[in-house]
This record gives sequence, structure tokens and C-alpha cells, in this order.
Amino acid sequence: MRDAQSLAAQPSSSTKAAAHAEERVQRSLFGEILDWMLVPLLLLWPISIAITYVVAKSIANQPFDQALDDSVTVLSQQVSEVNGKVVTRLTNPSRDFLRADDVDAVYYLITGPHGEYIDGDRDMHLPVTEEDPLHPGRVRFLDSSVHGSDVRIAYTYVDLRNAIDGNDAAGKKEPPRLALVQVGETLEKRARLANEIIKGVILPQFLILPIALALIWFALSRGLSPLSELQQRIRARRPDDLSPIDSGQVPEEISPLVGSLNDMLSRLSLSIQTQKRFIADAAHQMKTPLAGMRMQSELALRQTSHQDIHRSLEQLAKSSESATRLVNQLLSLARAENQSQESAPFVQVDLSEFARAVVQDWVQTSFTQRIDFGFEQADQALPVLCNPLMLRELLGNLIDNALHYTPVEGRVTVRVRGGGVENSAAGLAILEVEDTGAGIPPAERDHVFHRFYRILGSGGGNGSGLGLAIVREIAQQHGAEVTISYNPRSTDPELPGSLFRVSFRLLETPAPESNTDFH
Repeated sequence: MRDAQSLAAQPSSSTKAAAHAEERVQRSLFGEILDWMLVPLLLLWPISIAITYVVAKSIANQPFDQALDDSVTVLSQQVSEVNGKVVTRLTNPSRDFLRADDVDAVYYLITGPHGEYIDGDRDMHLPVTEEDPLHPGRVRFLDSSVHGSDVRIAYTYVDLRNAIDGNDAAGKKEPPRLALVQVGETLEKRARLANEIIKGVILPQFLILPIALALIWFALSRGLSPLSELQQRIRARRPDDLSPIDSGQVPEEISPLVGSLNDMLSRLSLSIQTQKRFIADAAHQMKTPLAGMRMQSELALRQTSHQDIHRSLEQLAKSSESATRLVNQLLSLARAENQSQESAPFVQVDLSEFARAVVQDWVQTSFTQRIDFGFEQADQALPVLCNPLMLRELLGNLIDNALHYTPVEGRVTVRVRGGGVENSAAGLAILEVEDTGAGIPPAERDHVFHRFYRILGSGGGNGSGLGLAIVREIAQQHGAEVTISYNPRSTDPELPGSLFRVSFRLLETPAPESNTDFH
């Protein structure tokens, strides 16, 4: 039951994975660009607000700190020492003016050299540090609290030696006697000013942000409109229209994509034309043996003589054999063109032993046609990487072609040898098939590899013209090179013969023993 449930769950998970992959593939470019533009914008916006708030507070502090600086400076000028006692010259109206504020509460405190209270609010703290007395007259600031409220305090030290009334103490060398003067102010006005600055900056952003989003949306729509137009133009095409797409109406960034599509359309058009031509040629080639079979069968039905019927049946058998041969070679060519290393992995074989096994399959055929059929094996192992099925097809077509175009009492030889170090064939395993037939003129050697091509007057009337096309296709898949020349061993000027040479890349290491069945 558990296994059944797990098996039932597998399609569900695969379906989800497929749906997720499809969703990921179908994500729009418009949404992708919009996300990459809006996400940073929405993330930077609160950061901008925070930075603006800090800057606004700093801006708001500057004028108020300057006012506190002036207040503590004026107040320090009212502090003096009379007869050894620290006094202030503040009048009651001056105190009231110092404290007068419609929003913030203002505090001040004056203390003597020993921290004794002189004047002001006793609840203010004494910000005395070790380095403060070293710089009398300099105004400093600190943040503190008074009566539970946060305040900003400006303070300075007054050197009482320079503020003595009644007696001149300029020439006296006395230790410094410092009085501390503090003026504090609550932060309501500062916060209000900072908030006003923030409102002045943020409120316009609330209006600008939707406008910016609308402009971004509009700009993306206009920028991607050529893609939509290109899509509509492609969809409006007929199914059989493979002409190139006009790249003059698309932006520069899309031109490489259009160029790649045009290249693909060109290759697709060439492939379709090749297939159409192949189908037309195959149909034309099949029509001849089929027409002959129909004619011979109709003729046999009208005959009354057993001898005439037998003759018609012989012709019918020959036409059937020709049609069967053509169909088999069509299938071989289709299989060779669709073959890949993924569907049929290449293996390492000894080319010499492999060719010997294939040659043995054609011995009986050579006896039937009365042709001297021989094989010359290499002296050493020649390891190559190949698809055994396709390589057998290649060698079989070369032997069949040689036997087909070699007259009776002629010779066909299959030879396997290695390329010598002293020549250009070094590092190659060479497969040769030579015959003593009519040979192939140099002007025809490039054409014989084309499908359904046959040399006029070659005497191979029942050939299909596909054998050498199959040979070239398989050789290209193996990275091999096929060449044609006259048979250098032929002694008959009328029958110069042909030599087909297929050169494979020789593996550096010798081929290990393989269990591949060549038969």
C-alpha cells in the first residue's frame, strides 16, 4: 500500500515541477524589468526618508544651538566676583525675558567655583568633566533632562579672575577660579521644525512616486512595443512562410535575436527543401519498380503459356528485388541521418577484425556473381571509435557498390592498413575497397555522393543511387574522410577500376579485447 501511495504521489510531484517550470518560462519580460526597477525604488524610498529625517534634525539644531550659544554667552557676561563672592547682575525683567518662550521651557543655572549654587534652576545637572575647565569661555553642548523632559544644554566656564569688580587682579598670579553657566531648552520647537522639514520633503514624494510609477509603466510599454509588434508580425505569417524577418524595424538590441531567428529559419527552410526533394526523388525512384511489377503481373495474368508466365514472374521478381533494395537503402539513409551518439554510443573496435567479419558476409554473393573477392588484413591492431551498426552499413554499401559495378571475372579487394609515420596519413586507420570496374571519372566524383545520382552509361541500371550517399553520411558522423580515385593496381586501360578510401582517426591506445559480435 505504501509503494502504491508513493507511486501515486510521483506524478503529482512531477506535475508540480512541470507546472513550476512552465510558470518560470512564461514569466513576462515586462514584469521582470518592472520588478527590477520598482523593488530597488521601494527599498531606497524608506532609506531616503530616514536620511532626510537625520539631515532635517541636524538642520533644525543649528539655529537653536546658535541661539543657546548667544544666551549662555550673554549670561556669562553677567557673572562677576565682588569681594570674593560670585554674583550676577541679572534683574528680574532679564530673568523673565530669559525664560520667556511660548513653546519651549528654558532653564539656566549658575554655580560657583566649588559647585555652590549662585542662581537659576537647582534641578539642572552639573556637566563637569576633567577637560572642561581647561578651556574657559568656550561654549559646549550636551543633551540631558530636566523635570523629566529632554533638554539641549549649552554651558561655558567663566574665569572669575577676569571678572573681578572693584579690585584689579590682572597682575596677581592666582589659580583659576571658574564659575559654570548653563542654559537649557526643551526640544519641542526643534522637533516641530524637523517635522515641518520632513513634511515639506515627504509630501511631494507621495505625489511624485505615483507619477514616477506611471512614467516607468509607460516607458516600459513603449520600450517593449517593438517586441509586441514583432510577435504580431510572426503570428500573422502563413505556416509555410520561412522567409527572413525584416530586422530594419526592430531596435538594435533585438537585431541579434532576429538574426538568430533568420539563421534558424534558413536552416529549417533548407532542411524542409531537402526533405521534400528526398521524398520526391524517393517517390520517383519507387515508381519505376512498382510500375514494372504491375506491368509484369498484368502481363502474367494474360499469358496462357507456362513459359511466358515464368518469364513474367522472373521479371516481377527482379522488380521486387529492386524495390526491396531501394526501400532498404532509404531506411538505411534515414537511420544514418538520425543516428546520434546519445541513441547509440560509440565503442572501440579493431577496424581490421571488424572488416574481416563484414567481408565474410559477402563471400557467397561474390561467388554468385563470379568475382574474385579478397581481403588484406593489417599487420597490427587498429583501434577506432565507431558505431558498429553504422560502420557495418558503410562497409557493406562500399562492397555492394564494388560488386555491382565490377564485371564478371573481375576483382574486388577490401584492405585495412595503418597510416605510415613518414606520410600524411600518420595516426589514421585506413579502410580501402578497390575494384576493376569502369571507374569513376574525376568530374563525377563529387556528384556520386548525392542522393539518387547515377553516372550515365555506367551499366548499373538497377542501382538506387543511395549507397554512396549513405557512406558519406556515416563517414561524417565518425569524423572520417572518404576519397575516390582510380585503382592503381588495374592493368586494363578500359577498366581503370575505383579505389574508395575511408580514413578514420586512430586511437592512441590499442583496442582492448571486446565482446562485440561483428556477425
